[in-house]
Amino acid sequence: MNSSGRSSRKYPGSGSEENAVLKPRSKRGRPQGRNVDFREGEEGNNTLPTGLDPVTAALCNQVRQQRQKLGWTLEKMSAVCGVSRSMLSEIERGQSNPTLAVAYRIARALGISLGDLVAGPETGSSIDVILATDKTYHFRSDNLCTIRTLSPLRLEKDVEFYELTLRPGAALRSAPHYAGTREFLTVESGSLRITSGKDQVNLGQGDSAHYPADVEHVIENLGENDAIAFLVVTYGRA
Repeated sequence: MNSSGRSSRKYPGSGSEENAVLKPRSKRGRPQGRNVDFREGEEGNNTLPTGLDPVTAALCNQVRQQRQKLGWTLEKMSAVCGVSRSMLSEIERGQSNPTLAVAYRIARALGISLGDLVAGPETGSSIDVILATDKTYHFRSDNLCTIRTLSPLRLEKDVEFYELTLRPGAALRSAPHYAGTREFLTVESGSLRITSGKDQVNLGQGDSAHYPADVEHVIENLGENDAIAFLVVTYGRA
């Protein structure tokens, strides 16, 4: 669960392909009836739409500037980060707001931290606000699970904070994280089963548990309704 770009950390549910974030697909087909510059977003029009929030605008500009600094085409960057060329082009032009998972993959490919990728202009305020409607902070959102990070992305940190929503029957399976990592989970609503290594416990509304996360671990919703929990991850120091 690393929003700082450290390759040794893994996000919740990053232990299997079936838990991967669904990447948005572009529905745009090839325009008809005019000549098309398929370098748009690469060497073509780099003007961002008006009305973008500062963080999104900063991310779009950073992706384009860092890619051009490396001398990469969109095809080259797509091959390195595993994000489609069309999606990268839309991100650079401010026409798509990437999920946290996509932004993380782009940052790793560019060799910078996720915080550097999304760092917007300084506001002069000492208060960081994460809006509930800001999809930038959604690491995963599908028909089984929603994971929303509540930690400021631009900060290098050893503690991370998440809101989890698991649908009935959903399981969040994670491979071992960095050595010494622990997770602290509090159930806001519903009921969950926590498995850490060989140990297992059931939790109800208002219950909390903390457990080693440097072993295989699972968070399961065995109830008939959505379960919501808050998860704090602390990383041990090597």
